Amino acid sequence: MDEGLLQFPDGERSGFENALGELVDRAQRVLTAQGRLRSLIEANQAVVEDLELEHVLRRIVEAAVTLVDAQYGAVGVIDSDRHLERFIHIGIPADRALEIGRLPEGHGLLGAVIDSEAAIRLEHLSEDPRSVGFPAHHPAMDSFLGVPIRVRNVVFGNLYLANRGDGPFTVEDQELVTALAATAGIAIDNARLYEESQRRQRLSTALAEVTSALLSPGTEDVLGVVAERVASIVPAELVTIVAPGSSAGELHVDAARGIGANAVEGVVFAADGSLAARAIATGQIAASPRGTERASPAGERALGPVVAVPLIVSGRPRGALCVARGAADPVFSAAELATLSEFALQAGLAIALARARLDRQRLDVIEDRGRIARDLHDHVIQRLFGTGLGLQSLIAADPAHAEAIARHVAEIDAAIGDIRTAVFTLKSGSISDATRVRHRLLDVVAELTPSLAAPPRITFAGPVDLMLTGDLADDVVAVVRETLANVARHARAGTTVVDVAVSDLAVTVTVDDDGIGLDPASTRSSGTANLAARAEGHGGTFALERSPAGGTRARWHAPLSPRTGAPR
Repeated sequence: MDEGLLQFPDGERSGFENALGELVDRAQRVLTAQGRLRSLIEANQAVVEDLELEHVLRRIVEAAVTLVDAQYGAVGVIDSDRHLERFIHIGIPADRALEIGRLPEGHGLLGAVIDSEAAIRLEHLSEDPRSVGFPAHHPAMDSFLGVPIRVRNVVFGNLYLANRGDGPFTVEDQELVTALAATAGIAIDNARLYEESQRRQRLSTALAEVTSALLSPGTEDVLGVVAERVASIVPAELVTIVAPGSSAGELHVDAARGIGANAVEGVVFAADGSLAARAIATGQIAASPRGTERASPAGERALGPVVAVPLIVSGRPRGALCVARGAADPVFSAAELATLSEFALQAGLAIALARARLDRQRLDVIEDRGRIARDLHDHVIQRLFGTGLGLQSLIAADPAHAEAIARHVAEIDAAIGDIRTAVFTLKSGSISDATRVRHRLLDVVAELTPSLAAPPRITFAGPVDLMLTGDLADDVVAVVRETLANVARHARAGTTVVDVAVSDLAVTVTVDDDGIGLDPASTRSSGTANLAARAEGHGGTFALERSPAGGTRARWHAPLSPRTGAPR
């Protein structure tokens, strides 16, 4: 043996080496623990850096995946019914997620974590009896760790992790993720408070804008203003305001804003099975988490979450505010539903005030028109009538100018007729009833005036609106329209006069023009034949003859029942 080498007994060398190895192992474990604690601190810092709830949730799951070296991770938010209302995942490519389709709803192991409100750690999740398998196109998952996230001692959601990189999840992994979940609960609570304050601010701003717009003098589309402001409160694809239709069992889309709004605005659809009908009938919010029930007609486009909120006007549901999201969008949270409900309540008050203001404006217009009509009747017509009598008295005193004076008297009589028509238009126009025959005839005259050399003069005699109803009213309007159209096409007239006279026994429509008159060689056209057919349908007559003005007179006559005013 070489005397220069230092030798130790075998037993002493073995003990020293073991102690040294144990010391190195402990140091390594300390370093590893320090590294993981440092990772936990970094993860906690990343979680609390943001205040947007959606961003906070994504950061939580990203931090958890990094902390325990998992391949897949997700955070699920639980609604009041203990189902998953929101599910944010990482690790699965976007194209694969589209192939999988609908997100989990909280069954199987995901539901077990929800129900137990405690951590679940498995080496092989497929061997657990609570596992229900995976849908088509879902990637394979083996090891599993689920940890609840609590906010103020209430479970807000759960962290789900799968496929740890180096074997199954350990007790230490569970402790680290549980610690992260505690920090996540604080971050979520802060984010929810921030989100609520932002939502309140948006609600206040939207209500202020709605009130300002509805109460401004130039606003007429009251419901459209309300629908436009909804999207500024909660994310939505389509907003509609639905009201009961003219027939029982029908709903009408009064206003629509958003994607596809032009296709549904003004549409009438069956109330049966719709959320809007339920909201109107009950006065309560009606929701469909995945668009399985109708809120309004949306064509073939698939809807996501849909909610219908009753619009309370003057204490009664007058319609429903329906808000729809896309098929891939999250369901409406409880806070969003509360916000929509409050908005609808305040908007209903604004609508009631706006309608009251419009009614007040209409009443002001009615009073102004009534005053103008009285002044025209009591002053202008009487003065013209007195002037006409004075001119007629001059005829006997100055026979040489009798013909000229008679023409002036006739013009005064025509002016009196025009003023009386204007007086009636002012009075009936204040009622805002566009279905009255006089209004319809005035609209026809205004419609055809650009085609004539001068605006036609129209006069009414008798109870026109009282006696002319239903099909007879439609025919009278059609007769005036077609006769004026014939004058515009063929007569080359400078003056056209329309007279509609109604008595207890008959209605007579006379149209005179000073045009080129009738052509003896011409035969009756299809237009005049149609006028004759309309008269014969009521037991009446139609005739074309020479007008005293030198042109053509069209005379349409139909008898009436003395009691009802209906055609004989």
